[in-house]
Amino acid sequence: MPYDKYLNEFCDIIDTYGGRDKVMKALCYGSKLIAGYYGDRKPELAKRYAIASSRISGARATLRLIDDIPMIQYALEYGFGQGESDSIMAVLGVAANFVDLLYYPVEKICWLSEHKIVDIKNPDYWDNVNTIFWVVGVYLNLMRNIRSFGLNQQKINNIRETKDNPDVEKMLKKHRIEILTLIRLSLDFVHAGSYLPKGYLWGGKLSTFQIGAIGTASAAIGIYQIFAKRRLNK
Repeated sequence: MPYDKYLNEFCDIIDTYGGRDKVMKALCYGSKLIAGYYGDRKPELAKRYAIASSRISGARATLRLIDDIPMIQYALEYGFGQGESDSIMAVLGVAANFVDLLYYPVEKICWLSEHKIVDIKNPDYWDNVNTIFWVVGVYLNLMRNIRSFGLNQQKINNIRETKDNPDVEKMLKKHRIEILTLIRLSLDFVHAGSYLPKGYLWGGKLSTFQIGAIGTASAAIGIYQIFAKRRLNK
């Protein structure tokens, strides 16, 4: 039956760390979206969904405690971006990796402080530092993907000039997926910036409903991209 195919595909996705995190992100911000929507209408219901969102967010943060190990491996393999198509991509890639390597240990400090495992002086300071690394990391990845999108567009334009090239259709499909990546990263940047202290960018200016909507949309795009990439590679 058709639904068996989709069910099996979904199970394959949640068997991976990245796929499971995307689904948990959708549940987290979907709950936050509902909490924001019912905030004034049904406060008790909104509180329940806010608690669910907080618990799922905490679970995702706990799972990220060991993310620095594969991140270190990736950074070492990436090196100084020798495999990139140009120097701008390499600089952005190295900078993004450097920020990510700083982000994970700071997030651990925040996690240890939040769960009262260690006493941290001025935990708000570390939370702000963590958010800054988050915002900068998302921004660098967004800039990197914008650059990659432009370079790929040039390749597609050059290939289109060659008649009967079988690679054009597949490249166009990948290009459309990259457009979704740009949208998703833009949403993530807006989302991350909302957690900055008031007075910085749009920190503290978005409502719970708006944050939930942005996070849910980003997660939905991420899940769709996983399905799309799997089908493209078949």
